[in-house]
Amino acid sequence: MPRTGGWCSTRNDGTRHPRSHWEVAGAPGRGGGAHQPKSQGPRGPLWDDRTPGLRNGPSGSDPRSRGVTMLRSFLATALLATGLSLSAAHPALAQGQPLTAETMWELKRLSNPAVSPDGRHTLVQVSTSDKDKDRSRNRIWLFDNSDNSSRPLTAEDSDSSQAVWAPDSRSIAFVSRRGEDEAAQVYVISLDGGEARRVTSVPTGASAPKWFPDSRHVAFLSRVWADLDDWEAQGKRQKERSDAKTSAKTWDSAPVRHWDRWLDDRETHLYRVSVDGGEPEAITLPRGLALPAQDAGAGHYDIAPDGREVALVINTDESGVAPNPDIYVLPLDGGEPRNITPDNPAPDTGPRYSPDGRYLAYSQQQIVGFYADRARLMVKDRRAGSRRVVADEFDRSIGDPLWSADSRSITAAINDAGTVRLYRFDLGSGRESAITGDTSFGSPSMSRDGRVLVALNESFVLPPTLVRVDPRNGRATPMSTFNDELLATIDFGTYESVTYTGANGAQIQMWVSYPSGFDRSREYPLYLLLHGGPHNGITDGFHWRWNAQVFNTWGYVTAWHNFHGSSGFGQEFTDAITNDWATLPYEDTIRAAEWFAAQPWIDSERMAAGGGSYGGYLASLLLGREHPFQTLVAHAAVYNHYSQMAADFGATLRRFGEFWADGERFFRDTSPHYGAANFDTPTLVIHGELDYRVPVNHGVELFNTLQNRGVRSRFVYYPDENHWILKHNNSLHWYREKQAWLAEFIGGQAPEDPLPASANPVE
Repeated sequence: MPRTGGWCSTRNDGTRHPRSHWEVAGAPGRGGGAHQPKSQGPRGPLWDDRTPGLRNGPSGSDPRSRGVTMLRSFLATALLATGLSLSAAHPALAQGQPLTAETMWELKRLSNPAVSPDGRHTLVQVSTSDKDKDRSRNRIWLFDNSDNSSRPLTAEDSDSSQAVWAPDSRSIAFVSRRGEDEAAQVYVISLDGGEARRVTSVPTGASAPKWFPDSRHVAFLSRVWADLDDWEAQGKRQKERSDAKTSAKTWDSAPVRHWDRWLDDRETHLYRVSVDGGEPEAITLPRGLALPAQDAGAGHYDIAPDGREVALVINTDESGVAPNPDIYVLPLDGGEPRNITPDNPAPDTGPRYSPDGRYLAYSQQQIVGFYADRARLMVKDRRAGSRRVVADEFDRSIGDPLWSADSRSITAAINDAGTVRLYRFDLGSGRESAITGDTSFGSPSMSRDGRVLVALNESFVLPPTLVRVDPRNGRATPMSTFNDELLATIDFGTYESVTYTGANGAQIQMWVSYPSGFDRSREYPLYLLLHGGPHNGITDGFHWRWNAQVFNTWGYVTAWHNFHGSSGFGQEFTDAITNDWATLPYEDTIRAAEWFAAQPWIDSERMAAGGGSYGGYLASLLLGREHPFQTLVAHAAVYNHYSQMAADFGATLRRFGEFWADGERFFRDTSPHYGAANFDTPTLVIHGELDYRVPVNHGVELFNTLQNRGVRSRFVYYPDENHWILKHNNSLHWYREKQAWLAEFIGGQAPEDPLPASANPVE
């Protein structure tokens, strides 16, 4: 229920931590939605005097100085490589444009960097979106590490991804679908030039390539029918299925669907093929082993440095309720496969051989059916047969291990208290050390000798950018300039990390993003964002689907709070909401709203909250409880815990108890639909038809309940989207729907173009 008469805002003083990333100075913003200041009564400190030189919050002479210095320095360094200065590349820096959803979609999206083993070159995947065609294309770019010069390696009209280096650093394998390809295939291109050569022609498609040590053979994955032993039969059955007159599908066991697709009776298997082409050799199919059917990728297997063994992730629990991925090692000389983690009923994933071949690293969880259990770094000594936990006292999850050249340490990107940092883990001492600090660094890749380390660096005001990282001090040097000229035209607002007192007196970390030209003598509406998961964490990164800077452009102060249950703050904090998704996150959300209401630059009469997935659940939960928000946004919301049994995962039962037995309290006390009698807050409901993680019935049920209650509400339905709104034009529409809705209830800038007519408009 919304606040009534005397909703009281209890003030919580917050300690703030600046995140002055690479901002570009621009003209003062329009201050959309700002009002004259209210009474400035007692309030908390606006900077932390205990930390000399650190400004905390929107105080001081110019809040826009936060975030300007580092981005200006970064862009200046990057543009030097092109012979341009900031003023030459963008002569009207002081009159920059705001970040709109349209501008955001013009930015290139970088992923999957890969350093060549010899350290001389780096590959990176660059995605460009075409609004007219409503699709994105991936292209592989090649960087010379000596001078950061770059060139496209694959054609502009192709869609190429998953590039990996051959051990000799002379060839690259990648996945593409070209010409008359009926499915994606593995291609190989020489660094010396020439056309890419297709090395697979399998009707079921190929993905996740990795090289064997001889640089003459490539491994790949394909989803095939296990009862068919040749590719001609695979293609024939595929055609029969697609041409069938009957559309019915049947299952005798779960799962039946995953994310946005229905599952069939195919299995994921590993193959090996020569770079000269020919018939692929089946590796796992003859042994009766299959990799996970859902989203198996390159992280699910690895090849030993001598090429004589592979390590694989194999699901040993086919119940469909709580999968148990184990690590198998499979000799390629005909020996028997062996499960090296049979004693752990929880997931073991991400096997990686050390360069010297002595060790096999992987991640291990220990709680069955709980995806947010801490992933521990395990190392198996292949020579001694022993295994141990590395850095067991490190209270963060460790995944995707990257071995050092001497096989004595591992580097990994760690979700750490609101930031993704690179850490080094020493095998000898078991100690960890942070390589990077502020802003986020992910997808690290290292040369064979360990001298070249690259990663993708990002923040709230910087999309992922290829950088070279000095492993000694974490200093990042920009390599890519794909987005620099466009970024230089954008007048970003500032952002910072604050802490406030939440449920049970806990200190809750929260990211706060301010509109460009923020003026602390004025009042602004608030848009409080509720993250998904719930065991997720908002980090200092560029969020494409819920971009705080885009919301700032509409005139709002925007914030993400990492409430109880969030990841990156230790396992106890993550586990705090087990068996009760509602109480602590709800209280943390109310305390966040109170913290903002106590600030003189927030209009407590114009506050909104919204989120997706679990964030949508939390918005739906707020609907039935006391809260201070004038409107709510519920995207892909879990509304009815009982009907969530139609989701694509079944771990809910083991984690919370069966609702027909001992879990009744959880389902009744935490399901938002039980609060329907109190619903009276205007709510925007959004859902995609292809969302099998949170099925669309939740959105329909929530909207119909609001309508039956006579509550102002709007249902936005995407028949071709899943849990996320991913298509270019649908995303723009999604942002416009939210902008129009928020403007109606808390003010701010409304869309310039009218929204499409409602299918059933309210007169």
